[in-house]
Amino acid sequence: MLKILICCGGGFSSSAMVTKVKKEIVEKQLEDKVMIDFYPFTLANEIMKNYDVLMACPHLRYGVPQFIKKFEKECIPIYLLPPKMYGTMNLEDIMEDAEDILAGFKETKMNPFHFPGEENVLKVRRIHSYRREHQ
Repeated sequence: MLKILICCGGGFSSSAMVTKVKKEIVEKQLEDKVMIDFYPFTLANEIMKNYDVLMACPHLRYGVPQFIKKFEKECIPIYLLPPKMYGTMNLEDIMEDAEDILAGFKETKMNPFHFPGEENVLKVRRIHSYRREHQ
């Protein structure tokens, strides 16, 4: 099972997005394939060990490096969601990116993880998974 933790500053915007995605998980009967939860980023260190990947809102880009440095030993792959993708929060795209983040992180150990050419999350304009956009 793929376990994804989505975080924003206080958990408010991520909770709304995750509610939408959880409904989609049930509708598509994917409960045994993926689990997505939300949590405030400032408290993520308390529960991140229970997840495979942490996807953070784009506005957290300045806090992520300090978070990784502080919790380096416990840190799972952290990925800053592109702004447009965060706004649409499509289940398939989130799942595909999470799978690819895990594979890429296994190879590179880069944290925060980013896909090639997406070093600056605010310049990323895609609304779909990296895989789908680059097929």
